[in-house]
Amino acid sequence: MSTSFNPPNMTRFQKWAFIVGIVLLLATLAPLNHDRFFEAYLIGWTFWTGIAVGSIALLMLQHLTGGGWGFVIRRILEASTRTLPFMAVLFIPVLLGAHSLYHHWMEPTHEVVKFKTPYLRFDFFIVRAVIYFGVWLALVYLLNKWSLAQDRTADNRYTKNMRVLSGPGMVALIFTVTFASVDWYMSLEPEWFSTIYGFIFVAAWSLSALAFTIAVLATLSKDEPLNRIVAPLHFHDLGKLLLALVMLWAYFAFSQYLIIWSGNLPEEIVWYLKRMHGAWGVTIVTIAILHFAAPFLFLLSRDLKRDPRKLILVALLILLMRMIDLLWMIAPAFDGKNWIWLDVIALLGFGGVWLGIFSWQLGKRSLIPINDPQYESVLEQAHAGH
Repeated sequence: MSTSFNPPNMTRFQKWAFIVGIVLLLATLAPLNHDRFFEAYLIGWTFWTGIAVGSIALLMLQHLTGGGWGFVIRRILEASTRTLPFMAVLFIPVLLGAHSLYHHWMEPTHEVVKFKTPYLRFDFFIVRAVIYFGVWLALVYLLNKWSLAQDRTADNRYTKNMRVLSGPGMVALIFTVTFASVDWYMSLEPEWFSTIYGFIFVAAWSLSALAFTIAVLATLSKDEPLNRIVAPLHFHDLGKLLLALVMLWAYFAFSQYLIIWSGNLPEEIVWYLKRMHGAWGVTIVTIAILHFAAPFLFLLSRDLKRDPRKLILVALLILLMRMIDLLWMIAPAFDGKNWIWLDVIALLGFGGVWLGIFSWQLGKRSLIPINDPQYESVLEQAHAGH
């Protein structure tokens, strides 16, 4: 039975994704400027790692809540999470380039930064990174191991294990993503601080993961085998969750802006001043319109949410705007000397490599967890919803 839910052969896609990805990543070395390389590398690595980490959050959310929406995307989420060991290895160049990226606190001159040096020490920075990846990889290992065991044995004990782990696991994930975003991104400008910055990344990474997952599900559900089990009601539920995450991200992002702008403190407001002039000012208006306003209005439509051909367009728009928003948040930190074209190449290069790993992992398991207790009820829902 499970073989009927095997994914399509993606060998050709994998090969080209790896080739294009590796060629583009090598192209980031072209300027022969190691500072620019590490800056672009960090941005490209961050976006695709965010999808992997956000997929852990969504995977645990579906184990906690149940429902057909989570059942039909579980294998896609699991494949996304299994890219994380590779992204952890690809974090090593960030550590090697730390003197280029984090020189503001590795060689502090600002009094406020000197005050933060007990926390911003390179050896402690590495220890914390090991802890973050340790927590994430432990969650990935256990959730994937138990899901496969459930598929092979039909033992409901594994279902309970995944649900019990997901509660404290979600708390641990939120804490680690919050601290990781402070370490890796907020510390690029160590004289500046924001208490809501980490939550922006929690929402943004979860949103990126869901938009990517919807795009993959909409693509695969056109054909066998998923067209027999994925119904409009599943896309409707996923569209509602996408709307909720768009609103959550916008709430965090606008709250940070409102609090800092109303406080009008020089040490806080400088972060926005860098990002509100020239091309960056146009970018933030574009983000407000295409990352929040347009998806918000589109996702209010019940018919759009139930139509995978339309929903995938909204998901792809959100993914594009997530890339642009990440550039807007990180690139201005590099003393105004960033090369956006190099950042774009790094984003696309990492995308090729990550998608190659993802499609390889997706092909390793059945697309639907056949022996999950929800299987029969989801199948009935699908037949009723078609």
